[in-house]
Amino acid sequence: MNSFSQHLGSPGSQPAPNRVERRAFLQRSGFSLGAIALASLLGEDSAQAAPAKRRDPLAGRQPHFAPRAKHVIYLHMIGAPSQLDLFDDKPLLREQHNEPCPESFTKGKQFAFIGGELRLAGSPFKFARHGQSGQLMSDLLPNLAGVADDIAIVRSLHTEEINHAPAQMFLHTGFGRGGRPSFGSWVSYGLGSENQDLPGYVVLLSGPKGGAGTSLWASGFLPSVYQGIQFRGTGDPVLFLSNPEGHSLEDRRQVLDALAQLNRRRLQVVGDPEIETRIDQYEMAYRMQTSVPEWMDVAGETAEALDLYGVEPGKPSFAANCLLARRLVERGVRLVELYDADWDHHGGLTTRLPAKCKDVDRGMAALVRDLKQRGLLDDTLVIWGAEFGRTPLAQGSNGNGEKVTGGRDHHKDAFTMWLAGGGIQGGISYGQTDELGFDIVDQGVHVHDLNATVLHLLGMDHERLTYKYQGREFRLTDVHGHVIKPLLK
Repeated sequence: MNSFSQHLGSPGSQPAPNRVERRAFLQRSGFSLGAIALASLLGEDSAQAAPAKRRDPLAGRQPHFAPRAKHVIYLHMIGAPSQLDLFDDKPLLREQHNEPCPESFTKGKQFAFIGGELRLAGSPFKFARHGQSGQLMSDLLPNLAGVADDIAIVRSLHTEEINHAPAQMFLHTGFGRGGRPSFGSWVSYGLGSENQDLPGYVVLLSGPKGGAGTSLWASGFLPSVYQGIQFRGTGDPVLFLSNPEGHSLEDRRQVLDALAQLNRRRLQVVGDPEIETRIDQYEMAYRMQTSVPEWMDVAGETAEALDLYGVEPGKPSFAANCLLARRLVERGVRLVELYDADWDHHGGLTTRLPAKCKDVDRGMAALVRDLKQRGLLDDTLVIWGAEFGRTPLAQGSNGNGEKVTGGRDHHKDAFTMWLAGGGIQGGISYGQTDELGFDIVDQGVHVHDLNATVLHLLGMDHERLTYKYQGREFRLTDVHGHVIKPLLK
């Protein structure tokens, strides 16, 4: 896929009177080159392209090859659930609970907080096999166990960052620092949107944002039109979406027409493509005034659907966001990401983890069931996971100094995620960790491999989806990444 040319110079600069400044020249040149590259990306003849013929940057575009998935619903558990208490059962770890950890397992390991004498911490929760596939899961996820044959569990993820914000950035952008585009922004850039009345990339929160904040759905150095749009659970889904009191939709139309005229004049002077983004976003907001209230209102859902998810109309929750995600992909939104907070269990594991599982188990299982019943699961990829996992070591004490499973520290070397639909082979397990859960011993999956696989399912070659910035080509998977073909149907 052709890449956009990055605009050079400051958006707000103006040439000095009676002379052409270098910055203004670069701005105008950057705009012209950007328009030509955009026309090429959209399949137009770049030699004849002109800014006046610019197409909507969110218009749907052809992938590199036939996709298996057209939509993605990404369920991100902020703080990192313990894979050892949910998906990766370790009987030996339970047998050796509270015993000193052999130094051979921890030599050279990096931990975020724990130190001193390290003791093993077996899971206090029971595991069982489910479905015809015999997927192994904790009893904390009874509803998800009911769709065991529809999901693929990957137990061998690993990442390069040990703390939350950098690891969240690495999972979403391929880099542990800010400034690069999020996964959803790359998808919007590569494929556009199927519904011009709704954003191509929507974010829903249950609880506060992650440590990396809004950077997790930012567009980075891509044009800002590709950033994720956060929708709120109450009031206006997007701030200031409603007209001020006493103003009609016709009044808003007149204001937008006047603003567009002024912005286009400014565009002719400084050649900043972000001005075009501003015009597009004003127009999107205008269209959303009629489209968004309709999809946010779940009153039209059947009682059976509301009961399936466990949704109470008017009450924000993770389950409600799962239902809204289904409604969004039905309407052509390309990517919906749900963030659920409070999974950082350094202490209180035996009470806090069951409570969090209860928050999400019914909703995420209902999402898989509902998509399947409606014939949407075949082309909708559902991903569940977090930035890293948790250690097989105890963190915290019971008050008298004895180490117990009060909690678990961060663990970047081995963690679990699951995927369903969108070309994923359901009912399989992939990857294996050692007998205590410290290291991967078979079929390791780097975060770049995961992202390469997801892009592949969407019909995009991760090595070809690039953007030129500061003189080099960037991509989501940096210079790594392989498609995990055994996960695919």
